[in-house]
Amino acid sequence: MKAGMHAPSLYLDTSVIGGYYDPEFMADTRRLWELQAAGRFRFHASQLGIAEAAKAPPLVRALVDETFLPEAVIAITPEMETLAQAYLKAKVVPPRFADDALHVAACIVSRLDYLVSWNFKHLTNLRRETGFNAVNLLQGYPAVRIVAPTFLIHGQDEKSP
Repeated sequence: MKAGMHAPSLYLDTSVIGGYYDPEFMADTRRLWELQAAGRFRFHASQLGIAEAAKAPPLVRALVDETFLPEAVIAITPEMETLAQAYLKAKVVPPRFADDALHVAACIVSRLDYLVSWNFKHLTNLRRETGFNAVNLLQGYPAVRIVAPTFLIHGQDEKSP
C-alpha cells in the first residue's frame, strides 16, 4: 500500500465467515484473511453477524473469536434499524430476509468501505446493490459497495498500479 492510504474497512457478513471452512469458497476467503493479517484490510462484523455465527459449528465460532476484537464489532442502532426498514419498504429484499437489509444498514451507517458477502442471491448482485443505493441516496447515505471476497483479493499482489 502507498504511504497515506488507509486499509479499506470491510464489513463481513456471516457467509464470508462460514466461507473460511466451506470447500467452495475456502481459497478466496482464506486469502482475504491473509491480506487482513498483512494489514491490507480491516475487518468488522455487527452484533447481528456475531449472533448468526454463534449458531454455526464450533470451528466457525472459534474463527469469529479469533478474528473480531470487541472494537471491531458494530452495535446495531435504531438508525440502522430504520434504514433497514427503508430497504424493506422499497422491496430491495423480501421481508423474510430482513437480516440482510440490516447487514447493509450496519455497513452504511458505520461508513465502512465494503460489505463483503458470498450471498449472491440477496446481497452480492448488481440489482440488489442498485436498490440499496437508491434508498441510500434518498435517505442521505453514501453508496454501498457489495462484493465477494474474490473482488477484493485480485490485484492485491501487484507491486504497481
